[in-house]
Amino acid sequence: MTEPSPRRDAGVVFADAVEADAFERLAGQHRVLRAAGLAVHEGTVAGAAVAWCVGGSGTAAATRAARLLVAGHRPRLLVSAGFAGGLDPALARGAVVRPAVAIADGFPRPLRLLAAPPAGGLTVVTVPDVVVTPADKAALAARCGAHLVDMETHAVAAVAASAGLPCVAIRVISDAAADALPPEVRALARPQSGMRRLGAALGAIGRRPRAAVDLWRLYERAVVDARTLAAALAGLCAEAQRG
Repeated sequence: MTEPSPRRDAGVVFADAVEADAFERLAGQHRVLRAAGLAVHEGTVAGAAVAWCVGGSGTAAATRAARLLVAGHRPRLLVSAGFAGGLDPALARGAVVRPAVAIADGFPRPLRLLAAPPAGGLTVVTVPDVVVTPADKAALAARCGAHLVDMETHAVAAVAASAGLPCVAIRVISDAAADALPPEVRALARPQSGMRRLGAALGAIGRRPRAAVDLWRLYERAVVDARTLAAALAGLCAEAQRG
């Protein structure tokens, strides 16, 4: 992009395409631009002018995508959107949450988010890898006091803070505190090219054939969760447009 696009009501950072697909289908006047090796989408949702990017998983990827949206689209609001793991047993799978605080495991500086009831007192912790087992989730919760976990929100919030922008995190609980994920998810979620991820998936199935069923069921759940996420984001877009 050689010139900044018109200012957007919101800029949304997703990690994975499956998180963004349902939201994209809601967008009118949709167009796709290329910038810094990423696809940047523009459109209108619930009357709001929105730009969004599927940046990839992890803090480095989220930082890059958030900075790109800020520089090229000057959003009034930056949003970290996607799935999260539950650490608090009170958070049911499929619930939508907007936490109030973002922290990073081992990083002392908490960042404030624009929260919404009933999640106004919740904290999300950003970590470098997917937390797979209930025991690991419980240990993480005990260590940092967070209620949910993801791999990007603190990075997006840090970019927003540097730019003087408000930040919202909208997360769907894709696995509750008591849910165990397939062990292969940790390797598949790490930043890598599509071909490497496909190779990792095929290798995992070769080592554990049951992984094919487990990963497919996880994908089916993700499609449903993405629709829930899109509806929540549409509500946020309506708020942004009114504000």
